[in-house]
Amino acid sequence: MGSGPFATSFGLLDPSRILFLASTAWIRTLAKPMESPVFAIANQKGGVGKTTSAINLSAGLAARGIDTLLIDLDPQANATSGLGLEKEVGASAYGPLMGDGSLSDKIVESGRNHLFVIRSERDLVATEVELPRDEDYLLRLRGLLDALKEEYGFGAIILDCPPSSTVLSLNALAAADYLAVALQCEYLAMEGLGEILNLLKQIREGGVNPNLELAGILMTMFDIRTNLSQQVVSEVRAHFGDKIFSSIIPRNIRLTESPSFGQTIFEYEKSSSGALAYDKLSEEFISRFQLKAAAKE
Repeated sequence: MGSGPFATSFGLLDPSRILFLASTAWIRTLAKPMESPVFAIANQKGGVGKTTSAINLSAGLAARGIDTLLIDLDPQANATSGLGLEKEVGASAYGPLMGDGSLSDKIVESGRNHLFVIRSERDLVATEVELPRDEDYLLRLRGLLDALKEEYGFGAIILDCPPSSTVLSLNALAAADYLAVALQCEYLAMEGLGEILNLLKQIREGGVNPNLELAGILMTMFDIRTNLSQQVVSEVRAHFGDKIFSSIIPRNIRLTESPSFGQTIFEYEKSSSGALAYDKLSEEFISRFQLKAAAKE
């Protein structure tokens, strides 16, 4: 297990630890709206609907006229392929992170109005070894995003983070204004919740990003047929209150199928329960964070 303020392994946290984190004062209320807010969608645990949420939240915001940039920071590139985009060498944020070029050079159109993407590819794996050689490696993405904001006026920037506390995940949290936690409706997933909230606290108190705020907890893979899903949602809501997004994402076969066709859930099956849930989540983000649609030309 690592040590210090940026340890990348925290062990397993029991529910009492999670409740302690929820009760502490460092979980703040949301600040005033900002220009080009950056949202990191993350969890220490994989397979919780994080990338599905990044894709469909981005698409939902774009469908409402909000210029949205989705940055795929996971070397597996699932957000890239899930939107039907090609994985190409040199297309990711790897070069800019290593000091070669800017993020604006990597932006591509998604084929959907108002939705833009910086794709991922396997080169991003090398950042785990190469970036820590530099003293300011945790702040590299923040500097790139600051420069990008001066050039483009995106209404929202979404970071799809890899699972676990990788260098890329830490860079995302150091650069983000808000952390949105995707949480599967199972008790074991709550261990990941405790870990990511602990990491949020360390990032903030360690001075890496003192302004990082918890945007909210997004409950995913909710199975209406089971008491377990109901119990998990009730317990998390009881202890985190309005930090839980009211939009709950169901377990839905259409959500599972759509990425294999390179389509968002709105394109694949717009009448499905998954599409309706992400449509509601998009509206909730717009309202909660006061996101603004692009000016009409």
